[in-house]
Amino acid sequence: MAQRITDELRAWIIQQAQAGCTPESVLQAMLKAGWQETVALTAMEEVMEAHVASLRAPVGTRPGERQGGVSHPEAGSNSRGTSPDTSRQVSHHGRSAGTPARPYIDLSGSPRAIDLGDRIVTVLVSMRQPRLVVLGNLLSEEECEALMRAAEPRLKRSRTVQTATGGEELNADRTSDGMFFRRGESPLIQRIEARLSRLVHWPVENGEGLQVLRYRPGAEYRPHYDYFDPRAPGTARITERGGQRVATLVMYLNEPERGGGTTFPDVGLEVMPQRGHAVFFAYDRPDPATRTLHGGAPVLEGEKWVATKWLREREFTP
Repeated sequence: MAQRITDELRAWIIQQAQAGCTPESVLQAMLKAGWQETVALTAMEEVMEAHVASLRAPVGTRPGERQGGVSHPEAGSNSRGTSPDTSRQVSHHGRSAGTPARPYIDLSGSPRAIDLGDRIVTVLVSMRQPRLVVLGNLLSEEECEALMRAAEPRLKRSRTVQTATGGEELNADRTSDGMFFRRGESPLIQRIEARLSRLVHWPVENGEGLQVLRYRPGAEYRPHYDYFDPRAPGTARITERGGQRVATLVMYLNEPERGGGTTFPDVGLEVMPQRGHAVFFAYDRPDPATRTLHGGAPVLEGEKWVATKWLREREFTP
């Protein structure tokens, strides 16, 4: 029997968000109550995007709120519903009042374009699972050229996180050259970072430095997740500097002649590079269920240049 997102469920999700419960705890409560994961995620995304202004209540200040706990919704899998165990303890991430639960692009009203003040960005593709948006016109041609020029003298062989220790290592799965700009290091970087912050409703300081990557013919990045594996021994060290990654923005600075698309194998999607365009995807928890497995397909002809912005839970300290 198909499950329907009811007004009661929407109200319950808002109540949990106002109480400071994490998206992970809300999702787990819904799954335990019998909701299908796809229905639960869709309901959470719809409600949180429409009511982010309500996500501001400090823990323990709401009437009837149980300190450190979460109540449970009725299951939608049968006509009577079920009343699951309410003893599950949840954690709360330290977020300032008014900060949404995770980065998001406001698509309420199904806009064809988003006015960011200094630039009008077009919405080309939107998916709910994974939460993914393909954008046009995010960067100007001049900005793309300037990023490439500024980055080129600083390029070195790209490294990946060493999950056992929290350090870095060369990895055969990633064969690009790359570099990081310091956050706010130039007027160009400041302007782009401020625009991205407005786009995804996330503080500039919660982002890692903007990374520029060059892929020459044959270079690729095999499918991977951007979040840090919570089971890996090095993750605790990595997340000390800003928590988990929660979203990614990949911006295309040029167009290779052939190949080089950004692939999402779990959903059969490939985004082809086009200068100034971008793909945004968010992952509310470090879990394959977010369907954010992605990769950079091999460049077959020409070069591919991209700029990547990774967003963290909290302020990131390099």
